[in-house]
Amino acid sequence: MNKLLVLLSIFFISAGSSFAADVEFKEGVDYQLIKPAQPTDDSSRLEVLEIFWYGCPHCYHFEPTLDPWVASLPADVNFARLPAVFNEQWERHARAYFAADILGVLDESHGALFHAMHAEKAVINTVNQLANFYTKYGIDEALFKKTYHSFIVNTKVARAKDMVDRYGVTGVPAIVVEGKYLITGSMAKSYQNMLKIMDYLLAKERKTK
Repeated sequence: MNKLLVLLSIFFISAGSSFAADVEFKEGVDYQLIKPAQPTDDSSRLEVLEIFWYGCPHCYHFEPTLDPWVASLPADVNFARLPAVFNEQWERHARAYFAADILGVLDESHGALFHAMHAEKAVINTVNQLANFYTKYGIDEALFKKTYHSFIVNTKVARAKDMVDRYGVTGVPAIVVEGKYLITGSMAKSYQNMLKIMDYLLAKERKTK
């Protein structure tokens, strides 16, 4: 009986994997083509780009679903994030993201800033409030502000604005795969389905590499 149960378990796991692989997602329904396709940072690897805003509750709730997926990515996939900049408030958070990256505290502060703003309901919108937040990670407020207003952050913000426009992104969270495909929350309908569409498009692109 135990052997039969094991065999049945193997069958259903295999069948489930086959069904998942056979899922077909449709252009214009589940994702849309980016025209023209945009260059990626590393042409030797597939790219997945998350476009987000720290103030977005949907982005915050997507993170716990996205993080394990990112952690299990194969070596041929490069995952990156890009803060959207649609107005002055979004730009402040984008500047904070880039400053944290330059100062070497992005990995430890990224999820924490989301948590502080959404779970703890902390108001972290001004430059002073942001500078104070990053002191938790050993960053002097004056150094944070200097980096926040630096030429390199100005350049990164300008590029973010340009790329978000080129991708045709109008809301977040959004995912861009290989500079060719845009997935939005309204298309995916759920966080888990967004991951499935991402996997589908990566498999599609992997065949062409």
